[in-house]
Amino acid sequence: MRNLSQGRAWSLFPLPFLSHMQTTQSWLQTPVFSSPHKISVLPLPGGEGQAVPVQTPKLQRQVKGSSAHMVCAVSTNAVMHWYKHLPGEPPKRILYLSGQSPVFDDSGDRKRFQAQKHPTEPRYVLTIDYLTSRDSGTYYCAYWFYQSITVFGSGTKLTVSDKGNSPPAHSEILQKNHGNQTTYVCLIEKFYPEVIRVTWTDEAHKEVTDNVVQGDPWKATKEGKYSISSWLTVSAANKDKNYHCKYEHESKEHSLQAQGTYYMLRIFILRIIRDLTFSLQ
Repeated sequence: MRNLSQGRAWSLFPLPFLSHMQTTQSWLQTPVFSSPHKISVLPLPGGEGQAVPVQTPKLQRQVKGSSAHMVCAVSTNAVMHWYKHLPGEPPKRILYLSGQSPVFDDSGDRKRFQAQKHPTEPRYVLTIDYLTSRDSGTYYCAYWFYQSITVFGSGTKLTVSDKGNSPPAHSEILQKNHGNQTTYVCLIEKFYPEVIRVTWTDEAHKEVTDNVVQGDPWKATKEGKYSISSWLTVSAANKDKNYHCKYEHESKEHSLQAQGTYYMLRIFILRIIRDLTFSLQ
């Protein structure tokens, strides 16, 4: 964290802003540090603290012509600003909401953008109608603290495409013993888009990161759907523990348990060869 004892104003920016901000001194001439991805109180000058807004969903994919909705939750009521950020560019404010009616920086956005506040809770919603590919980007809510500090939210990445998402068609855990070790392979098949998060947890629901190999998604079908695998190797001392493979995709979240059923890994390898054959055709 940087020293905030000098200067007249500060801004709290999410990590994607930093590489651009540090080279855009005309836009930002004050210290910068990153914001967490969950609600927390940030230390500010004078010993005060302010909560970082949490946005949901983190990722969103929509089809052209449809609508996108994103929510910003904060700990207190505020005048809420909404920004759009593209890689390599400074964030551009779209509007701010003071009272019931949004104020637009560009009057042309009035036709497709709507901003609302929950009547009783400090939750704010941004809606974008009639989506086009130009609407893709990361959207941030933000509020001003003492008119000198801008606190940005965790962000919602919006992707607008010609087709919607598809949940995995099949998922399972394959298992093989070799020597004094056991290898589990979590296979998740035929999903779209390719962005997916796969993690392993133990029976105490703690994430396991040791001896985990994460594969990259590969195109498994002619229709452009993807598959992915993740490998976990455990010692003989831990072979009787229960492990779970969890995946998070924009279409759904799901957890699989390694139930001790033994599969030959060659079946898994044959599936990969089959899928790669599809992708090369």
